[in-house]
Amino acid sequence: MTVRTRFAPSPTGYLHIGGARTALFSWAYARKHGGQFILRIEDTDLERSTQQSIQAILDGMAWLGLDYDEGPFYQMQRLARYHEVAEQLLENNQAYYCYATKEELEQMREQQLAAGLKPRYDGRWRDSRKTPPTDIKPVIRLKNPLEGHVAFNDQIKGKITVANTELDDLVLLRSDGVPTYNFSVVIDDLDMNITHVIRGDDHVNNTPRQINILKALNAPLPEYAHVPMILGANGERLSKRHGAVSVIQYREDGYLPEALLNYLARLGWSHGDEEIFSREQLVEWFDLAAISRSPAKFNPEKLHWINQQYLKATDNARLAELVTPFLAKDHCQIEGGPDLALVVDLLKERVNTIEELADAAVYFYRPLEPADELKTLHLTAEAKPLMLGLLEKFRHIEWTRESIHQEIKTAVKEHNVKFPKIAMPLRVMVTGEIHTPSIDAVLALLGREETLTRMNSHLGNFQD
Repeated sequence: MTVRTRFAPSPTGYLHIGGARTALFSWAYARKHGGQFILRIEDTDLERSTQQSIQAILDGMAWLGLDYDEGPFYQMQRLARYHEVAEQLLENNQAYYCYATKEELEQMREQQLAAGLKPRYDGRWRDSRKTPPTDIKPVIRLKNPLEGHVAFNDQIKGKITVANTELDDLVLLRSDGVPTYNFSVVIDDLDMNITHVIRGDDHVNNTPRQINILKALNAPLPEYAHVPMILGANGERLSKRHGAVSVIQYREDGYLPEALLNYLARLGWSHGDEEIFSREQLVEWFDLAAISRSPAKFNPEKLHWINQQYLKATDNARLAELVTPFLAKDHCQIEGGPDLALVVDLLKERVNTIEELADAAVYFYRPLEPADELKTLHLTAEAKPLMLGLLEKFRHIEWTRESIHQEIKTAVKEHNVKFPKIAMPLRVMVTGEIHTPSIDAVLALLGREETLTRMNSHLGNFQD
């Protein structure tokens, strides 16, 4: 048997963290077993589905590198197939037309609730001999079995059994001819030979209904694996505030796709104590049995840490390419400045994201005005002669990190002051900040001309 999995998002919004993890698990399982991974767009929610959301899903999948072997398939392009199967079920007396109006169904629901009963369709048109009304467009409902149980072995949750008396006759085709989710997903999985349905556990309650449709069609059942949801750090359902944003937003915020994939894989799945692993290792190790039955908690700090590990290990040329758009947005002129790859190399161990890397690199490509409190604290009357002396020395030395360091060290000794008394005002004059890498490394990259220009521009800011 060739393993075939699928990811079937609804294009009513962006590709979020939960969806991306489901896609990742489905992709990894298919790749582990040398199978195929299919992308399907479930666009039957006509009111909420948008082309923009479809594009966001495709962009998110591409950025994460979750390549698919077939698709994307679109359900609205398969309407004829759903109608064909519905007709087959009608002919075999496994489905029927229901003419109950919206008002009748609402009244039925209210009566059931008033009687303390679970709201459900009462089957009034199931075997009805009444003459169908001509002014009502009917829906098509499945004849759900009236007795027995539906049992399946969930690859994550274990055995699940539901009595058929708990299920009512679900709608297959709405009155406008558009299939319901439970019907279209079953036909799609059947036609596409899906062997393993890996999806969020919010679909557990749908599975018995879907199994009954497959049984009515005398079709083979796929294996089911329902992945527990992701909770926010506060233990509640994941919200935008706690990480439930578009996957593309993580790109915009400066995360590396391989770091986000690594983090998502560890949300509810593990391989021993491994924290950092490649995509190839994930495929080699992935196993549905290793997915936790408990909800995972989204931890932004952990994501930061993982992203930082990847940043440290990433080629400087690639990081320079990734950081360029962020710097351009911050009005930086890369041309004429120091080699961005060298700047990245100096800064990358101090940051968590590409965005932070860009923020840390700004002063290399345009002067930053120090905050008034930094001027007051560091551009003192005491510091001015130290900076003037250093400025003169900097005009003549060989412009290397070693020479710069030696000159600062000599000034410390000559003036009998501690290193920060020279390094801090120098930092403020040249970078506008006090938290930078070693100042000799910064100046070496910045260049003699730019360093002297910035130092000179601040001489008038010293206190008298």
